[in-house]
Amino acid sequence: MQTDPHILRAFDRDLHSVQALVVRMGALVEEAIGKAAQALHGRDDALANSVRREDAAIDALEEQINADCARLIALRQPNAGDLRTVLSVMKVASNLERCGDYAKNLGKRTTVLNQSAPIGGLSASVLRMAGAVQQQLHAALDAYIKRDADLAASVRARDSEIDQIYSALFREILTHMLEDPRTITGCMHLHFIAKNIERVGDHATGIAEQVIYLVTGALPADQRPKGDTTAFETGA
Repeated sequence: MQTDPHILRAFDRDLHSVQALVVRMGALVEEAIGKAAQALHGRDDALANSVRREDAAIDALEEQINADCARLIALRQPNAGDLRTVLSVMKVASNLERCGDYAKNLGKRTTVLNQSAPIGGLSASVLRMAGAVQQQLHAALDAYIKRDADLAASVRARDSEIDQIYSALFREILTHMLEDPRTITGCMHLHFIAKNIERVGDHATGIAEQVIYLVTGALPADQRPKGDTTAFETGA
């Protein structure tokens, strides 16, 4: 039994619309991460607070995407391939929403951190890590837009590099706290900032894995390469 071509066109139109929302959401998340890093670099409370306020728009887009996807599934009854696309859209949106939450957390921590004096070169190290994660997220979204499984695989492979940067930064933070206990409070906030940035990298990798699933029909069979050694260093 063939599907009515009018139904197929309606499904394609609705799917295109919801994927456009994902692209818009991705742009907002990239902007939020960039602003959060800029606020940290410039010790800019006003910019940090704007990142916190603007997270509501990211949350609203995820809610709209989920509602539209649920409607697509209920009304259009997509076949297996189309259903895979719809489910991937929801997964990507979920990963982006979490990235937005981490950007908001960066804004919160930055306003607290700005109440104390800068700590050596730690902020510069955190900013370098933020730049690497921004590139990773941008590449993951680019892979999603282009349906590029090879680019997605390269994003996934780079996740261990972000983990290694985080591990090195964690050791640097510990050294500062040991050498000057007066920096402990500020260092703890910087550590939480760094951890939030590292988690954005994890979600960028999650988006890349959804691209691979979307293109090939299967998630990667191997475990993600990990380079975060802090759990072993702290005995966690």
